[in-house]
Amino acid sequence: MSNLYLIGNWKQHGSHAAIQAFAGEWSFDPHAQLRIAVAPPFPYLQALAAALPDCQLAAQDCSVHLQGAYTGEVSANMLADFGCEFVLVGHSERRQYHDETDALIAEKLAAAQSAGVTPILCVGEQQAAREAGKQDEVVRAQLRSALATAQPNLLIAYEPVWAIGTGLTATPDQANEMHEMIRQEVSSLFGASHATPILYGGSVNAENADALFACPHVDGALVGGASLQAASFMAIAQSASNNLSH
Repeated sequence: MSNLYLIGNWKQHGSHAAIQAFAGEWSFDPHAQLRIAVAPPFPYLQALAAALPDCQLAAQDCSVHLQGAYTGEVSANMLADFGCEFVLVGHSERRQYHDETDALIAEKLAAAQSAGVTPILCVGEQQAAREAGKQDEVVRAQLRSALATAQPNLLIAYEPVWAIGTGLTATPDQANEMHEMIRQEVSSLFGASHATPILYGGSVNAENADALFACPHVDGALVGGASLQAASFMAIAQSASNNLSH
C-alpha cells in the first residue's frame, strides 16, 4: 500500500471553542504518503475547514437521496459541493442506533461514489460473534452485501464492535488476520489489481498505534476518542509517519 490513512471520527462531540483549541495545538508535518482527515459533526465542517486547512474533511454519514423533502438529511452531493473528501458509511453506531440495514448501507455507498466522495465502509462483528468464532462469516456477509454493486474507489474500516469505546482493542494478530480476510474478499469482488485500503478502528490510541501500523495488512486507522485531542491524534499520526519511513 502506497499510502496510510488516518481518519478522526469526532462522533457527537465538538464546539467552536474545541476546534480552536485543537487547531492551536495541532502542529504536525505528515509524511507525504500519510493522508489525514477529520469527521466532525455536520455543523462544524466549515469551522474545521477554516481552522485546519492541512487536514482533509470527512463526514460521518450521508443520505441515499440526492435532494428532496427529507428533513434532517444531508446528501453526498452536498458533501462534495462543500469539499468533503470522505464519508463514513455503515458505522456500527448507525447500524445499532438507527437500524441501518445492509441494503441501506449499500445505497449510501453508491450515493457517495456517484457524488465523487470516497466512502469509508465500516464493518465489524459483535462480541458474541467473535466468541463463537463467526467473525469472518459476519464481516464477509457485510462486505458482500455492501459491495455487490459498488465501484472499487473506497476505503474499508474494520471496527470490531466489542472494541469501540470500550478500551478493548483487537490484538495486532487479530486485526491483521481480519484485514487479510477482507483483502481476499475484496480481491474476489473487484480483482486482485485493486488495492483497497483497509483501516483498523476500535480504541486506537497512542499506546497501540505502533503495533497496529506495523501489521502488513493494516493501511491506516479510524480513530474515535483519541482524535478529539490534538496531542493524542498527533501521536498516532507520528506512529503512522514512522511506519511509512521504515
